Amino acid sequence: MRFIPRAFSERTATWLAQSGLHPLLAKLYAARGIENPNLLSLDLKELIAPKELKNCLSTASILADILLQKRPILVVADYDCDGATACAVALRGLKMLSPASPVSFLVPNRFTMGYGLTPEVVELAAQQIPRPEFLITVDNGIASEAGVNRARELGMEVIITDHHLPAAQVPKALAIVNPNQTGCPFPSKALAGVGVMFYLLIALRAELRARDHFTQANQPKIENLLDLVALGTVADVAQLDRNNRILVANGLRRMQNGNCQLGITALFNAAARDPMKASAFDLGFALGPRLNAAGRLADMTLGIRLLLTDDSVEAQTIANELDRINRERRVIESGMQETALAHLAEQELQHDFAARSSICLWNSAWHQGVVGIVASRLKERFNRPAIVFAPAENDELRGSGRSLSGFHLRDALDLVSKREPGLILKFGGHAMAAGLTIKSTDFALFDQTFQTVAGELLSADLLEKRCMHDGALLSAELTPEIGDLLASEIWGQGFPQPIFYGEFEVLQQSLMKEKHLRLQLRTIESGSGMQTSKPVTGVWFNQTQTLPAKVRLAYRLVTDRYQGQARVQLMIEACDLNA
Repeated sequence: MRFIPRAFSERTATWLAQSGLHPLLAKLYAARGIENPNLLSLDLKELIAPKELKNCLSTASILADILLQKRPILVVADYDCDGATACAVALRGLKMLSPASPVSFLVPNRFTMGYGLTPEVVELAAQQIPRPEFLITVDNGIASEAGVNRARELGMEVIITDHHLPAAQVPKALAIVNPNQTGCPFPSKALAGVGVMFYLLIALRAELRARDHFTQANQPKIENLLDLVALGTVADVAQLDRNNRILVANGLRRMQNGNCQLGITALFNAAARDPMKASAFDLGFALGPRLNAAGRLADMTLGIRLLLTDDSVEAQTIANELDRINRERRVIESGMQETALAHLAEQELQHDFAARSSICLWNSAWHQGVVGIVASRLKERFNRPAIVFAPAENDELRGSGRSLSGFHLRDALDLVSKREPGLILKFGGHAMAAGLTIKSTDFALFDQTFQTVAGELLSADLLEKRCMHDGALLSAELTPEIGDLLASEIWGQGFPQPIFYGEFEVLQQSLMKEKHLRLQLRTIESGSGMQTSKPVTGVWFNQTQTLPAKVRLAYRLVTDRYQGQARVQLMIEACDLNA
């Protein structure tokens, strides 16, 4: 592993600090591309205008006609957290704008219907009461040419809201709103599905206001849905460019002020987290997994019901059930990971990274709903693009892949499909994650072809595991106050949480629960070679090997509160054994 300090401009950091930003944050922000103080504001007024999003205004006009005519609408959701929050935003927003309009939702079962607006989903949609005249997809649809065609045959028009990359053939929908469609000038291509739907609702409100349906004073507050937008954006691991950071920051602010949906409050309770101290970390690692659990092991209808209910008792009951399902998911995931690592040991990939540039695995006992998580874990551990498959119906395998920066996974799958026509039955996704279906008898051929493509596109530099860090903290900076300062910021994909790097004396070390290393550390200030400051606690999860007496560590700084007392804690990410 290479330990690489993040480059930043001292001049920019000084400029940011002079604007009032804490000096440590000024350095961290400068290293993440914030070039001047004008970019620090995360006020809603700084959002990119909806008019920049291709078809957003024209689609809003179409929707306004539909709502005012009270024509039945069915929202077709996806079965992950982004899809669930986008569905809840759509239903809540449309009801706010037109309470009497007949609006309902349908979410496909991932195990029986697969992903997106398939013809099977359309057939089911046509059976809903009232029978919908319009289908609105959220977080899906851009690759659903056959489904859109079937909807039109059955007399239903489709409005697609999505953020995934389009295929060569775009569906003949009534309207498409997607920042990644050809010809869209929207500067932020990182909008999650829930963000796209939020933008459409803002444009729809403006359209209804222009038609004198509302005034500025009495218009519904679509901004009240930003807690849902924040949760879906972070849980979908969307790049936190400035526009997404504005959405997330304002959603978190609603949670911290006690103004979030009852379902989100219930998820915080189930996760034993305080919404008044909500952070992006909570959304990504506490709430998101619990909501996603419904789609992975059961039916995301349960998760959407949670986000739509205005009954606190019902909300907590559903959240507790999702917490139980999530615990079950962890058990399944753990077993799948053990089997996967055993497979890799047989292939000797664990010991010989030069052997392969990608990982493809399947097992007849694996669960479709958990393959994406296992692929993510393998990618993180081995720094290889990983695709994990589980059995599906019709002797097929459904796979989910996760990738590295610099290796566009969907494009790689497109290349595989061109080299071996018919090998991939269907696929979709984006640069860092994708899903696909193949015949089980074709696994070996797929593995071989994907490995060849990965070998051609991945350089040795990309395959080398790297730890980007933000340099050393002084011993005086290892305080609960600094931990709280860092926790209050918006970190995530594309705007990574700070990782620091420093030299420590190891005073004590012991194992917790026989699998986590607990350390007592003291900093060694750079250049002095002397131990300074009082000891601090470090924790390294899933690490059992003890450390030498002096060591360089990469770590996150957090504040731990136990029995009302705040203590600083280092969450160890890696050890530089070559220092």
